[in-house]
Amino acid sequence: MAIKNLDKKIRAYSLKNAIAHGGKANPGAVLSALFNEGLEKSEVKSIMPTIQKIIKEIEKLGITKQKKEFEKSEKLVSERECREGLQELPNAEKSVIMRFAPSPSGALHIGHALTACLSYAYVKKYGGKFIIRIEDTNPQNIYPPAYNLIKKDSEFLFGKKAKIFIQSERMEIYYKYAKRLIKDGHAYVCSCSGNDFREIAKKKKDCPCRNLSVKENQQRWKEMFDKKGFSEGEAVLRFFTPKNHGGMTNPNPAMRDFPLARINETTHPLQKNKYRVWPLMNLSVTVDDIEMKMTHIIRAKEHKDNAKRQQMIYEVLGKKYPWEGYLGRWKFTDMELSASKITQAIKDKKYSGWDDPRLPTVQALKNKSYKPEAFLKMAEHRGLSEVDKVINKKDFFDLLDEFNK
Repeated sequence: MAIKNLDKKIRAYSLKNAIAHGGKANPGAVLSALFNEGLEKSEVKSIMPTIQKIIKEIEKLGITKQKKEFEKSEKLVSERECREGLQELPNAEKSVIMRFAPSPSGALHIGHALTACLSYAYVKKYGGKFIIRIEDTNPQNIYPPAYNLIKKDSEFLFGKKAKIFIQSERMEIYYKYAKRLIKDGHAYVCSCSGNDFREIAKKKKDCPCRNLSVKENQQRWKEMFDKKGFSEGEAVLRFFTPKNHGGMTNPNPAMRDFPLARINETTHPLQKNKYRVWPLMNLSVTVDDIEMKMTHIIRAKEHKDNAKRQQMIYEVLGKKYPWEGYLGRWKFTDMELSASKITQAIKDKKYSGWDDPRLPTVQALKNKSYKPEAFLKMAEHRGLSEVDKVINKKDFFDLLDEFNK
């Protein structure tokens, strides 16, 4: 459906939203208003560059000029407002259970905070539970101080309203589900080398291990735990991609019998050498989401393949998959937002610590008198959008300052 005076309407809605938010407009809110005007979802990709270009132009004007210009174009704005506040979630009337799941590779930074705060804002809106789940089942990618750092940052952002879980303390639960998947014929222990399996998958052929009986797989699973059995790298537990999802001919290679657990003898900071077999993300995340009765999940859009894998596991277990939404990234043109890189820089003495004022960490911003509400408001301002936000450091903090007033 063609919208009359489309560019003028984009500018009018962008001005309206910018004035309501300290001079900075939200592309998602402008899109929402255009949907009310008749924009089709299929048109989003083609129209988004125009929206971003116009927003960039009006943000240079400053709020005083924005107001003057909007007075001239206000008649173009429909009585149906640009979205203010959080978008509604489906099936959320009876409360929600949502989560944020950081890995312990460092303390939380603003990217973490804004992602987590959006889920937390929905829990505040509808009531329910908010869970912080520290995902530490890869012993090789853990910065030991991160456990306490994440807890400290979470307490600042969410008070005592977030329940914290640590995955490495839940290993027996993952094993229980792994055994069930094997018993029901939905998982098998593969002893092919990584390279061999990749070649098999590339050719859309069945791995020879796919033909093992349940009894043979149960024995192999036991041998993964036995130091006299399989050695590290010699066996992995794989999901048996169902026929209704194409099996090993699934169009997406990432869906073909993906791994669920592996042998890893690296000493774990908390569990030491208690465990030898570690669940991989798609097993541990699925199990925890089921056990914690997750109702709604918001995650970064780069996890769409993982979401598809987890949906398949839900399906074979006979569980209803939660509603999910995706977020685009904050892409800074002049600021590093990798927890592992910041951790390394701190180790290299480039920064004095996680509260170094030059860092975009929650601790550093807390020391600069930023309030938790600022992050909540900014997360709500951006909303649930898959569009990446490209921004420089100055513009970002100018906006955050507006929400911190």
